[in-house]
Amino acid sequence: MTQTKGAPALDLLDERLRHGEGLKPALRAIADRIRSGDLGALPIVVGLVVIWTVFQILNPVFLSSANLVNLLMESVSVGIIALGIVCVLLVGQIDLSVGSVSGLSAALTAVTFVGSGWPVWLSILAAIAAGALIGWVYAQMVTRLGVPSFVATLAGLLGFLGLQLWLLGSRGAVNLPFDSGLVRFAQLDFVPAWLSYVLAAVAATALFLTGYSLARARRAAGLSGRSTSLLLARSVAVLLGLGFAVWYLNQARGVGWLFVAFVVLVLVLHYILTRTAWGRAVFAIGGNVEAARRAGINVKRMYISVFMLCSSLAALGGLIAAARLAAANQASGAGDVNLNAIAAAVIGGTSLFGGRGSAFSALLGVLVIQSISSGLTLLDLDSSFRFMVTGLVLALAVALDSVARRSRAAHGRA
Repeated sequence: MTQTKGAPALDLLDERLRHGEGLKPALRAIADRIRSGDLGALPIVVGLVVIWTVFQILNPVFLSSANLVNLLMESVSVGIIALGIVCVLLVGQIDLSVGSVSGLSAALTAVTFVGSGWPVWLSILAAIAAGALIGWVYAQMVTRLGVPSFVATLAGLLGFLGLQLWLLGSRGAVNLPFDSGLVRFAQLDFVPAWLSYVLAAVAATALFLTGYSLARARRAAGLSGRSTSLLLARSVAVLLGLGFAVWYLNQARGVGWLFVAFVVLVLVLHYILTRTAWGRAVFAIGGNVEAARRAGINVKRMYISVFMLCSSLAALGGLIAAARLAAANQASGAGDVNLNAIAAAVIGGTSLFGGRGSAFSALLGVLVIQSISSGLTLLDLDSSFRFMVTGLVLALAVALDSVARRSRAAHGRA
């Protein structure tokens, strides 16, 4: 059975081993696929290992459990925004206003919750609904008026920044109550130690059951499926890895519920992108929009849904950032939030050319961004170095994507 074009290297290894080709031919096939430009998550994983190794050598505190807990918690707000960027990039578009939308969401949440006395859940819903409305407006500008998404969202970046400043008014900042459920969830709520091990076991079990179900379905259809022993070995490896990670984080404060929620959001989006018709349509449009249109995909409707999802996630990330700070101010969503979210998606492996990437790009990319920030902070270096290092990593990621894209094109012609 031939392997699909975008399949990870490990899947190819499984395929070769299932057909009895042996380990050496399987590894040779993986090397051929990498040479053809199908790198998967390999560059970002290698990059993370290098970054963590360097910072650990320079400062032994970097990989301490306490610092890793902080690193994971601080990565969530930008990571959620980066999830929306992944979706927009997959269809070959861009949203430059996610930082301003996140700041507006933070201001709207604070003003309605603290200033107007709304229930916190209603303020959160209002902020996310405002984000969805912004995405709808962008989609109308792109699909009906033909305005490039770059220009439409650039206008939004300026306009919504002004609206944020207007909402905050002369106060400039609104503090959120420390005893509110939103702030507690973002800062103080951690998974009990025993439950964190249970969640790790549930994740490994779910991985095995989903793999086993898929393998059975493939065999029923007359196709090859992964062996039960292979699925079991993979799940045991995941269980051991997650178990060690949980044990190590529990040496400090443990695993934050906020980070758990982020990982669940990543998994949900991954399922939607890989197992639903909507997800297949997203990749089809990013691969070739005209071919997708001729195949019967409603491209305009897909653009609307993607832009609305992106802005809604930007709003959610903004209110999480406000909860982490326990305040919304004129700097909310400003600075490097916008660029870091886009950089995280690209560094994580989402192509700027559309059609390639995954929800895990946001998770991996934001870990790189936050690792650089945390490492340089521990070294007592100012933000100028962080900008330079992040820019270098982003340039390398884009260059690697361009080279891989040309390699895939050349391999396809061959």
